[in-house]
Amino acid sequence: MKAVRSVRIDTLRGIAVFGILVVNVWGFTFGSSLSRYGVLGEHAALADKLVVFLIAALAEQKFYPIFAFLFGAGFALQTGGRRALGPQLDIIKMTYLRRATWLLGCGLLHGTLLWFGDILTVYAVCSFWLVTQAGRRLADIVRALRWVVALNVAAMMFTAYLTYELMAMTPDVIAWAVGESARAHAVYTQGTLMAIAQERLLDFWNNLVSALFFLPKVALLFLMGVISVRLGWLTRPQRHRALWRKVLLAALWIGVPVNLLWGWAALRDAINPMAGAPLAALVLMLVEVAGPLLAAGYVAALMCASERVVAPLAQCFAAVGRMALTNYLMQSVLCGFLLQGAGLGLGAVLSRGALVGVCALIMIVQVLLSRWWMRHHAQGPVEALWRRFTAGARQ
Repeated sequence: MKAVRSVRIDTLRGIAVFGILVVNVWGFTFGSSLSRYGVLGEHAALADKLVVFLIAALAEQKFYPIFAFLFGAGFALQTGGRRALGPQLDIIKMTYLRRATWLLGCGLLHGTLLWFGDILTVYAVCSFWLVTQAGRRLADIVRALRWVVALNVAAMMFTAYLTYELMAMTPDVIAWAVGESARAHAVYTQGTLMAIAQERLLDFWNNLVSALFFLPKVALLFLMGVISVRLGWLTRPQRHRALWRKVLLAALWIGVPVNLLWGWAALRDAINPMAGAPLAALVLMLVEVAGPLLAAGYVAALMCASERVVAPLAQCFAAVGRMALTNYLMQSVLCGFLLQGAGLGLGAVLSRGALVGVCALIMIVQVLLSRWWMRHHAQGPVEALWRRFTAGARQ
């Protein structure tokens, strides 16, 4: 069943792709250590301090929720709500199982060869469960949502325990973590191809293990995306402006203050890990909720925006969103080549501000290439391969 494309959804997805880039770039240079932004020191340039503050406050934990939410929405659009029944529903389910299988293989290769922080593997695993929701009544999906919320509460309780442990870190443990960050930075930005591959495999394995606690979040966001399409929140936003305004107000009054606090805590941790690590651990737990809330505010802002505001944004980002998978993978290729030791190794010499400058250049290139490509093709190149793999079942 063919989905009707929404310019606002494509635009939002394109913006999220670039939001993910400015968060992921730090992993390409500093690895998966606790010190995400490395150690700045008291005398770091103001621009570098400002970059760390803004990325932590406005981007970290904000764009993967949007991407996952839109993934669930895309699933609902492709499956056509409850319009598909009987044999047609079976075909749709088989198609999505094939799509999930392909995505799993793509994610495993991506995490092994390019980027240890790969999200596609988690999406694929969650998709095997999501396909069971195809064709179900809205009441049944809401019931499943309640169970997923309960799982997230349990995961949050475990996170609270870990936070307590992190807040009790001794100076020796913090010093070890800082040393690990410096070691990982040296390996990724100055190491050989083999050394980087070994480090990436270890980080990817650790990422897969921690994904067990990440899966409930993704499942929750997937279901929220499905429900948003079923109820028309995303597809007919003009009819739900009152709802989106309430979401926007909640994001402004709750999400913004907590995330600004996180930006300050992350900067304090980067300047002086000995003093900042315990507080950063505490605030990060709050951001587990406040981050997605601010992400919802970003979505609400675009849903409430007038066509006059959306039009120029769509010109820049809609094509990027239509080939989001291609752009996501290409970002990993470019970051690896530009920043890591097996490529140009610029991550060893660039400041934090310059790293964001690299992200801006990648964004500009991807906007131009995406607009050119989508003028001549219906899909991005990786999306076309994905579709070809699933061609055995009609959509």
